Amino acid sequence: MAKINPPVDVVLVGLGWTNSIMGMELTEEGLSVLALERGEDRDTVPDFSYPKMADELTYGVRLKLMQQPAKSTLTVRHGLGDMAVPYRTLGSFLPGDGVGGAGVHWNGHTWRPQPQELRLKSYVEENFGADIIPDEMTIQDYGVSYEELEPFFDYFEKVAGISGKAGNLNGELQEGGNPFEGWRSNEYPMPPLARTHNDTLFADMARDQGLHPFPLPAGNASEAYTNPYGMQLGPCNFCGFCERYGCMNYSKSSPQTCILGALKRRENFSYQANSEVLRVELDSDGKKATGVTYIDSEGDEIFQPADLVVLGTFSLNNVHLMLVSGIGTPYDPVSGEGVVGKNYAYQMNGGSTLYFKDKEFNPFIGAGANGEIINDFGVEQIDFAQEGFIGGSYINAAMTNGQPIRNMPLRSGAPSWGAGWKQAVQETYGHTMTIGSHGSNMAYRDCYLDLDPNYTDDHGRPLMRMTFDWKANDVRMTQFMKQKIDTLSKALGPDDYKLSFKDFDSHYDVRPYQTTHNVGGAIMGSDPSSSALNRYLQSWDVHNVFVMGANAFPQNLQYNPTGLVGALTYWAAKAIREQYLPNPGPLVQA
Repeated sequence: MAKINPPVDVVLVGLGWTNSIMGMELTEEGLSVLALERGEDRDTVPDFSYPKMADELTYGVRLKLMQQPAKSTLTVRHGLGDMAVPYRTLGSFLPGDGVGGAGVHWNGHTWRPQPQELRLKSYVEENFGADIIPDEMTIQDYGVSYEELEPFFDYFEKVAGISGKAGNLNGELQEGGNPFEGWRSNEYPMPPLARTHNDTLFADMARDQGLHPFPLPAGNASEAYTNPYGMQLGPCNFCGFCERYGCMNYSKSSPQTCILGALKRRENFSYQANSEVLRVELDSDGKKATGVTYIDSEGDEIFQPADLVVLGTFSLNNVHLMLVSGIGTPYDPVSGEGVVGKNYAYQMNGGSTLYFKDKEFNPFIGAGANGEIINDFGVEQIDFAQEGFIGGSYINAAMTNGQPIRNMPLRSGAPSWGAGWKQAVQETYGHTMTIGSHGSNMAYRDCYLDLDPNYTDDHGRPLMRMTFDWKANDVRMTQFMKQKIDTLSKALGPDDYKLSFKDFDSHYDVRPYQTTHNVGGAIMGSDPSSSALNRYLQSWDVHNVFVMGANAFPQNLQYNPTGLVGALTYWAAKAIREQYLPNPGPLVQA
């Protein structure tokens, strides 16, 4: 029989970006808030301190900061008729584990979506006609507009300490910024990061081509900065240990650097690491959550009563918790009915590696979000009817690290082992740069998440099953970007370059890393028949359950998700504070 803890006002499931924000917002209301994190407790000191964190084998290769499949995984298949098998070795995506979550090991790319992306279905229908949307494509509007979210983008960028250059200040275009971005009310909190040689080459070439390069919006501090919570960031020293690592220099935006130090000082906040939530408990009619049941660090099963439950774990785990807890109707791809698990989407990427005999790049000078970008082929800039696809991509040149195990780019035709490989590494290292495409991925009727009928976890719960494969629309988009990058690569005049893009015979492969931008499954919207969450990220079915994260995206953006995730969290927190707490119940009438 489960032990029963004293009740709290709010229980936060997970303690990464979203629930760190929720902790700050809800403790300000005087509520008692408890966060339950299934992974380890982590902080900059001692966990990320030098030289421990600069260990490529432990963190870059063996992935110590990630959820290990032996403890938590899912099954994967391509289509409805396939047998799903467990994701046994981390590859395609790398969910974070422990306090701070994936906000510890990310690179820091921090974007706002183009306004059209938040109302994509309406935008397509108004500008190109509904008939260009394939029958199997299930894209939707978010139910919230860019104009409504703009103040929350602005505040998240201030809290996270983002370095960048505005391209559109209150409707006026700014030299050196992204001319295609939505309007912003303020400049970025910090100026852009210093440029590296590859950036300069790419930006100069792009301008010569009539394109519009600008610095990547970076969750890497370009100078000393103090955020609204009084948390201090130091300037990035370009050490190259961002992706897959915690920042040892207090320079990368993360919950530890930007929020948790302030949150932990609040007397009405507490947290428990190594505490895995098994399910959200519901009352007898299934319309209200009574709390959560979790396994603590001693292996005991405990019931934690709470008036409000906020799911803020990694997007895939949020969906799994909703499914095993019976929150909302599971999605059925055959009938199209149900909502929980619907519209899982990923990211469509490709790129070029360029080799120059006579150019020296210092790969040891790198930052996670260092890079020059062009957005000339984004969602708003493409004629979908003419090109035959829906979506878009930004194109970037970045220099992130020179780690000698994981970063060994080779020219075309180089041997993959032996003395020839060693010679090729010696010739190539420090003489390559990349141009990458980071593209959108639409949602489809048969790309979804549900409970696996064959596999269970060590608690006896069904594993979650992912059904996903690449679709022709998104391959056409990435092939369009391939042509653009081919042209840009040639314009730089390398001695050799090689392109890597999905083609029409490509199938989703879990082995190579792609991104950890898994979205959808518990999507937001304006209609409970087609979305699991309302516009405030509140469950349509259980009014005191709110679900934060990229699971709310009805399809994937052309951008990295964290900026939108942060803004949506502040948007939902405001609704909870100003609307829900004074009058608990549904915030939107179905």
